[in-house]
Amino acid sequence: MSTSPFLDLETVGQLLTGVIGDHRGKVVGWMQGQPGCWGFLAGQAVVACRQRAGRPLAEEERRLVWRHLWWLLEQLKAQTPNAPFG
Repeated sequence: MSTSPFLDLETVGQLLTGVIGDHRGKVVGWMQGQPGCWGFLAGQAVVACRQRAGRPLAEEERRLVWRHLWWLLEQLKAQTPNAPFG
């Protein structure tokens, strides 16, 4: 895995898409408002980005990852007309 001093938004988007795809059950749980799903997904997102960067993320970077993940999840939720939302 390559290391980089920073992560560009395209790379972050690809990593987050992978997290969402790998944890579909948690995504559905998030859509249903199940406790713990957001925290799990947010944690997995930070881990994926940290591994790609080859270093711990700064607070500002973590917040950027969380914001982008939330946006992606909201987009997915809006595009899923029959999703069982809570």
